[in-house]
Amino acid sequence: MNFDRINPLTGEVASNAPAMTVEQAEGVAARAGDAFSSWARTGPNTRRTLLNKAAAALESRRDEFVAAMVGEVGATAGWAMFNLMLAAGMIREAAALTTQITGEVIPSDKPGCIAMALREPAGVVLGIAPWNAPIILGVRAIAVPLACGNSVILKASEMCPRTHSLIIDSFAEAGFPSGVVNVVTNRPQDAGEVVGALIDHPAVRRINFTGSTHVGRIVARRAAEQLKPCLLELGGKAPLLVLEDADLDEAVKAAAFGAFMNQGQICMSTERIIVVAAVAAEFSRRFAAKASTLAAGDPREGKTPLGAVVDRRTVEHVNSLLADATAQGAKVLCGGKADSVVMPATVVSAVTSTMKIYRDESFGPIVGIIEARDENEAIRIANDTQYGLSAAVFTRDAARGLRVARQIRSGMCHINGPTVHDEPQMPFGGTGASGYGRFGGRAGIEQFTELRWITLETQGGAFPI
Repeated sequence: MNFDRINPLTGEVASNAPAMTVEQAEGVAARAGDAFSSWARTGPNTRRTLLNKAAAALESRRDEFVAAMVGEVGATAGWAMFNLMLAAGMIREAAALTTQITGEVIPSDKPGCIAMALREPAGVVLGIAPWNAPIILGVRAIAVPLACGNSVILKASEMCPRTHSLIIDSFAEAGFPSGVVNVVTNRPQDAGEVVGALIDHPAVRRINFTGSTHVGRIVARRAAEQLKPCLLELGGKAPLLVLEDADLDEAVKAAAFGAFMNQGQICMSTERIIVVAAVAAEFSRRFAAKASTLAAGDPREGKTPLGAVVDRRTVEHVNSLLADATAQGAKVLCGGKADSVVMPATVVSAVTSTMKIYRDESFGPIVGIIEARDENEAIRIANDTQYGLSAAVFTRDAARGLRVARQIRSGMCHINGPTVHDEPQMPFGGTGASGYGRFGGRAGIEQFTELRWITLETQGGAFPI
């Protein structure tokens, strides 16, 4: 049995994928488990070679990936190609890590005892990826685990099964052994049962999940029952602080990119712009003017910087945030209520803490401007959230920027740069309701390996009994 993914803009079938049952998903996990021991023994340079081949195979499917993302999630071609570029870089970074999975010799108090700390593959890694940056986040879920010697299962998003399956096709083309790289696709209504069965399967030893905080809590609870470690990258409400000495033109450019890239459907998207009162009016004027130039349109035509959002639910959610804010006195500087999945870039000022837009993640093309008296209040407002993924601060004083950044509770903070920033080698993740653990670079190695203590006795010892 298969299921259809519907194009959010046209209502036509965008893709068709297998609607796997719990039993079929468990079969995939069993195959991954069978393949693990042989793959774990594979040398680092063989793993590196295959990963590099997978990166090339991924890039060779550019047109297929673009068509799949445009059709399944309403992305622009530019966003799809950016996804492809960064994802290929992530695979190559993972390839470079295969010889960096090292250990150490630790001095022992016991005469003749050589004590070693070794990192070894954990087992089968289940990666659960979302739809919003599907190539980047699908690849991120499996690349470093593979480099570490784990076999993997990519649990594809029901919103973009074709896009995620193309990733697996690329790894298969590269020549990975059977059972090492796997995919599970399922109908939306079966997601809970399928994911639960995969988490429970004895072969699965690690879980990474990128998605909403609500679902992340469910995944973490299920994994905890099995005593299986999780890496969770969840929701965000990223603040961008504009201090009185900021370069306003640079702040405007970064805020517009952070708030509206991919229609605001990025975990790091700028959701709160916190501006010190001394420059609030001027910044708001310039920012509204910039946002007004960001037209939205049919992503298939490729004529506008903004495409469609993923579904009508997003439209309804953003409209409700806007209605609540304006009912409480917020001012719409540009954009406004949407009547389709092609939504305008919307900027709201005079946002206060009683409004839903102040606290609730929008995950759409709307951003609120909050005025702060001074630096200290800007920091307080930035921290007045359950989330803690990304943040940014603009100031011409580098030392001041670093001081402010260190007071913001977030996994990442960028001084004079946008909240949306990702590189394969960086430790990527959040705090609080934004999750825990880190993807990327050497931090990823720690997530997807077991640290073992092994000793070698080189001389006889005396024992008390």
